[in-house]
Order: sequence, then C-alpha cells, then structure tokens
Amino acid sequence: MSVVAVVPAAGSGQRLGAGEPKAFVPVGGVPMLVRAVDGLLESGVVDHVVVAAPAELVDRAVALLDGRPVTVLPGGADRTQSVLRALGALHGVGDPNDVHTGDERPGPPVGDGSSSTVPGEGVEVVLVHDAARPLTPPALVAAVVAAVRAGHRAVIPVLPVADTVKRVDADGDVVGTVDRSVLRAVQTPQGFAPELLLRAHRTAAAAGAAATDDAGLVEALGETVHTVPGDPAALKVTTPWDHRLAEFLVTGEAAGTVAR
Repeated sequence: MSVVAVVPAAGSGQRLGAGEPKAFVPVGGVPMLVRAVDGLLESGVVDHVVVAAPAELVDRAVALLDGRPVTVLPGGADRTQSVLRALGALHGVGDPNDVHTGDERPGPPVGDGSSSTVPGEGVEVVLVHDAARPLTPPALVAAVVAAVRAGHRAVIPVLPVADTVKRVDADGDVVGTVDRSVLRAVQTPQGFAPELLLRAHRTAAAAGAAATDDAGLVEALGETVHTVPGDPAALKVTTPWDHRLAEFLVTGEAAGTVAR
C-alpha cells in the first residue's frame, strides 16, 4: 500500500510580489516547489508526488524535479481545482465530476518514466501539501501518515495560537475577544483516506464550493478531522516577510529578492 502526495503549485503568488508563481521562487537558492517535494520524499513514507503546476510552467517543473518519483500536470484556476485535477489523475477517472473535462491528463512523467505515471492502485494515504511550505520537516510528514494509518481518515497538523485574537466590526471596532485556547493554526501536509478526499472534492465541485484547505471540505461532509502537533518550521511563505524569514532560517541572511 502506497502513499501519494498532491502538491498544488499553480498559485500566482501576488501577495509575495516576486513576479512569478511563488512555488518557483527560491529559498536559499532552491525553488520552494523543489524543497517541498524533497521534504515529502525525505520522510521515507511518500512513494509518489503529483504536482499541479501553472499550465505554462509544466515543462519547467518537470525539469526542476527530474529524477524524482513525480508526475506534473496542469493546475486549475484555484487551489481546490488543482487538487481536484490531481485526484482525477490519481484515481484514473479523468474529471471526477464533469467539471474540468480533459484537464486531468497527467503531464510528462518525471522519474522512472514509466507509462503508469500516477499510481492509482493500492494507495492507502493521500497527502495534500502546500508548495509554499518549503521547510516542513520530514518528521511531520511521517507523523501525519502514521495517524492516518492508525485509523484517522482525515488528519491535519496544527499549532496553538499564541496571539490574542479579537473580533471586530465593519468600522474596525473591537466587539469581543476570542478564547484562543480552543483555536489552532492549521498547516500541511494534510492526510486523508483516498476515497474520503475524492468524495469531499466531488461534493464541493458539484456545489461550486471552495475552501482554503482540504480538511474544510471534509468537515463539510460531517466527517471527523483529527489533529496532530504541527511544527513552526512548516510556516507558509505568503508575504515578503514570510520569505525573508524562510531565507534567514536556511541561510542566516534575509532575502533581498522580493519586495519588502
């Protein structure tokens, strides 16, 4: 039984301000996409990775990930559509809900170059991991997979919220303080039983719904989502400040390649 990771990497990265999709922006000289994929594979529990890249950058992603057990295919207009396309390829069903007809065809194979580029048979766990979390420790990947294998059908890594959180109204005035003891910041990779994740995305696609993470789609089905301790190193690089922090963690120097 195998573990397949889906990496949506088609985001524009407008908030990062780097002038190219953020998955291809380097941290310590290495594109975030490459770091994210290598972290998954270095966990020792991921057998194959499916990357959903911008259509015009599929060839570039293939070149960057050469020699790894990876399949690259064109991503969708948003994160949810990109994951859906990858799941269509994984399950061998093309478009699982007649939403993106024909777009689920796998891109050029990367790695061993076999004709069966996306292992749909015998998949025990599907992970979904942000390309913009390039420093995620391999041990966190292994912990998520272990929790799914232990019987939890949906698993997310989380961190306690350290800051005080306020609710505000449309005028910017505080209307209340949220009890942060029950709040958690969610990270990736998120792990799922394959059939549950596919059902969640099919249902969301049929309803025209989207979510900022895949666990949200599973929650909408009324299914339980289990948590495991996250890791501060699995920060998401979204803004120039995030990029500077990630660069510093890798090189000890602040990045100067994107706008402050």
